[in-house]
Amino acid sequence: MSSEADAIIDFDDKKCCASCGIAANDDIKLKNCTACHLVKYCGVKCQREHRSKHKRECKKRAAELHDEILFKQPESSHHGDCPICCLPLSLDEQKSGMMTCCSKQICKGCCYANAMREIRESLEQKCPFCRHPLQSKDEDFGQNLMRRAEANDPVAMREMGKRRRNEGDYGKAFGYWKKAAELGDSEAHFQISVFYRDGKGVEKDVKKAIYHAEQAAIGGHPWARFNLGYEELRNRRIERAMKHLIIAANLGHDVSLRSLREHINIFVSEEDFAAALRAHQAALDATKSPQRVAGEAFYAKHQK
Repeated sequence: MSSEADAIIDFDDKKCCASCGIAANDDIKLKNCTACHLVKYCGVKCQREHRSKHKRECKKRAAELHDEILFKQPESSHHGDCPICCLPLSLDEQKSGMMTCCSKQICKGCCYANAMREIRESLEQKCPFCRHPLQSKDEDFGQNLMRRAEANDPVAMREMGKRRRNEGDYGKAFGYWKKAAELGDSEAHFQISVFYRDGKGVEKDVKKAIYHAEQAAIGGHPWARFNLGYEELRNRRIERAMKHLIIAANLGHDVSLRSLREHINIFVSEEDFAAALRAHQAALDATKSPQRVAGEAFYAKHQK
């Protein structure tokens, strides 16, 4: 370990400023370097004076911290769980639906169970989650979304952004997604990354595209993870690319799994692929239930 690193550890252990060496006390509060958290400073002046000595170590540790977060396997996809049955939602958006009254994504199984109860008991059709009366017209759906968006609901803002994109209004779509992303919506981060990548509604910006794709991937978005994997492949950073594809496959992402299969014994070992295949199947199995199978069959039949 370098003498600089030794000095950093010594200063941190003694809770002293890394620049001037003054110790923390009741009157002097030390603050961590916000990028690497390796050293402490008594003030902005000391931090600036120490910057030239600390810059290399700080940059290296900040990159390590970033990768620790980026390559951590998410517990679930960005869809999360159905708020009623608490089972993971499928990546196939046709197997769930968003309720515009409460912005909850409900699986087809719970929608089906609620619908059957209402039919049996001759009840008014209501949201399975919040029990708000269901709207029958598309304009009513839009009004619900707008009300939710005005209340700073990130899901509603994300969906409003999709509506504006489909209408060709990329500027308004980007505005909605920007607000939703600021509130932590992974899908909004993904949509913004695509806009920056393709130059829709904004100027092309690879760095911003990657930043938003990374935020979406950290939130469990498999398509964002897949896109990052292929960006790394394009730049010949093979190990990082395979990590992205494995994480996405582990979430149940079929395209990432097929891509890994194409690279067996080239960039990915048979053992790593076998582990990803098992995790992929486990993710798919976790989204299944008899109620969901019945619900999906019912809606598939009545939507023809």
